[in-house]
Amino acid sequence: MSDAAARPGGPEPSDDVVELRVHGASATRASAGQVLALPQIEQVAGDRSGGFYRAGRQEPGAGRTGRVTLEAYRWGDLPAGTMARTVALVFLLPFMLVNVAIWMRPANRGSDATTRSLCRLLALTITALYVLAAAGVALDLIAWKCMSSPHCLAGRGWLSWLGGRPVGLRLAVLALVPAAAVGLLWRASTRPGRVFEAFRPPEAAISGHRLGAVGRWDAEPLVGRLRSIHVAAAFATLDVTLLAARAAPGASPATVALAVVTGTVLVACAVLLCAPPLIDRAATDRRLDRITGTLRTVALVLTAVVAAHVLTGPAPWPEGGGLPGFDAILTWLFVTQTTLLAALGAALLRLRLRSRRAGAAPLLGLGALAIAAAAISLAVAYSAELVYRVADFLDRDAPTAVGVADWAPRACTWAIFGFFRTVLITLVVAGLVTVISRPRRFRAAAAVVARDYPDAPPEAGPRLRQVRKAIARARFTENLIPLAVVYAGLAGIGTATTTIGLLKLWPGDVVERYVGVPADLVTFALAFGSWLIAAIIVGLVLGAIFAYRTSGFRRHVGILWDLGTFWPRAAHPFAPPCYSERAVPELARRITYLVERGNAVVLTGHSHGSVLAAATVLQLPPRVSGRVALLTYGSPLRRLYARLFPAYVDDEALQEIGARVGWRWLNLWRDTDPVGGWIFSAHPPAAPDRAGDPAATVDRRLRDPVAVVAPPGDSVPPPIQGHRPTEFAQPFTEAVEELVERLGEPPAPGPR
Repeated sequence: MSDAAARPGGPEPSDDVVELRVHGASATRASAGQVLALPQIEQVAGDRSGGFYRAGRQEPGAGRTGRVTLEAYRWGDLPAGTMARTVALVFLLPFMLVNVAIWMRPANRGSDATTRSLCRLLALTITALYVLAAAGVALDLIAWKCMSSPHCLAGRGWLSWLGGRPVGLRLAVLALVPAAAVGLLWRASTRPGRVFEAFRPPEAAISGHRLGAVGRWDAEPLVGRLRSIHVAAAFATLDVTLLAARAAPGASPATVALAVVTGTVLVACAVLLCAPPLIDRAATDRRLDRITGTLRTVALVLTAVVAAHVLTGPAPWPEGGGLPGFDAILTWLFVTQTTLLAALGAALLRLRLRSRRAGAAPLLGLGALAIAAAAISLAVAYSAELVYRVADFLDRDAPTAVGVADWAPRACTWAIFGFFRTVLITLVVAGLVTVISRPRRFRAAAAVVARDYPDAPPEAGPRLRQVRKAIARARFTENLIPLAVVYAGLAGIGTATTTIGLLKLWPGDVVERYVGVPADLVTFALAFGSWLIAAIIVGLVLGAIFAYRTSGFRRHVGILWDLGTFWPRAAHPFAPPCYSERAVPELARRITYLVERGNAVVLTGHSHGSVLAAATVLQLPPRVSGRVALLTYGSPLRRLYARLFPAYVDDEALQEIGARVGWRWLNLWRDTDPVGGWIFSAHPPAAPDRAGDPAATVDRRLRDPVAVVAPPGDSVPPPIQGHRPTEFAQPFTEAVEELVERLGEPPAPGPR
């Protein structure tokens, strides 16, 4: 836990300038010594998850350049941690995506309440889907189908002990499986031992901009309220599944009464999520906590009562088929998700039509919809694949996938078919976009290369082609935006087609009747789609492992992961914890301490470290920020964050960051970088004029590579750096030296 003072025995921060380095996603597993390029380092503040490091005492003068003392803030374990936790977070990906969607709402404050409510309702449906997937395996496939089939039970002693038992007993016992799954998520989301007060910034209400609030407010009360609501809804979803089965032969008064109470719990959960002024109350206002806690307790007690009712009910159970009501419940959940996605899209489109400014809304104003649809699509794929694979395992005598389809719920079959169709069409569109955009990207890359290397010798031809290819690949990032919209639309349509299951039709029958494609081909597509989902899940797990162990792979995966976990949990309480809640106030506290000890600070941030640095500047009081300079490199602030999160990273926020540091801000970027880019202008002014618009002098484009021929004494040309950090390159050193000099000058005036 961070301390306001340096550790006893550590180096005292008494130098004129401290260069505080904040690494990016590509260095999340790097040691502080690697960040500082020093063999011996010493921790002076923080802990193992997030700490501040300097040169060891046994190396006097190490880590210093003139008046500058190097210090590194290593936060790499905050979003990831152990490899086991990193792999486990793969399965929380739908929760993370829907949580990110609520932060992607447009900048128009009038849309806040509607967007937040719809995103939170969509998050609640993902929790319900998680429960229904576990119930589908435990109650439908095992308790209802397998335990009534002697062939399925043969050789399976771990199941046969319940075989032949009354249906009510089987359902009541195996209902413990989805209940335990909910309990596992509940326990994992609490993360005991975190003391948020220790990571709050030294002063409150520093910046009125929304980005300045990230990491400053205590999110734990909100997460606690959301957690209680989701737990209550999860157990109520399990109750609905059990009561629907119990009501199949005829609903008794007790069944009806329990159904009414269960419905009331679900409605109460939805109403609370649709009231942002209530759910988003200040951390000190705990009146709603008692209501949500009571709702959760009622749901827990209700589940016990429902299980007892299922166990002891005298009515006979129907025979054959699937678990009564389960397929309909799952299909109606898909209908609800489709309706909510349509409502979110309509709200965002209405806002887009109301705001006709050019470039006013990224992703055509549908950023929140695109990510929410991706979250729903992935959650549906996870759940359907789980049920489908277990059905395949249990129905072991089925010669083809037709037998599996007979066991798997119809809604899951439609879900797999929709996901396969979505991925297939998106890949086709991505291929077309790649081919169509290739000439344009290569023309732009050729212009950059011609400008940077006008006098390249003939033997540099192969190297120039490599540079052009690197720049063209980096520019494909802009094409990911329309592809995200395409995938979101197709995912929404895929979720909508699952509602055809209400008509009790199978995909093969519908496609053969109305499209003319043979049903056997559709069956093959279903089997292939199921294995495709399995391959994606395995790929995500392997990607997490490689991202943990391989720095090159981590540059691509870690960037996306850190983008998602930067934002606090405001929509889904089971999403991965947010690292900015600790990192930003901890940085603000450390910088305040250094300045109060008489130091000036050059705050440098690479990649997502630059986002942490920007949010930190907004939390510094004027007496502190006046002694701070900012250096960002490989920064996604404008290229990604301003497009994806317009309510939090916009021109107003960027201008305020610059003004707070007296426009002592430099941003280094490369054309070969697929993530970072310019912040204020891609083209530097011909003659820098600090008295004019200081924002125009912030961006400094770096030629990459520095040369296309081997320098004297070397046999290969300099490498293409792309998104790699540049702390030890000459342009970085010169930028630090310039900022150190400017710290001794009066701050530049703001834009006129």
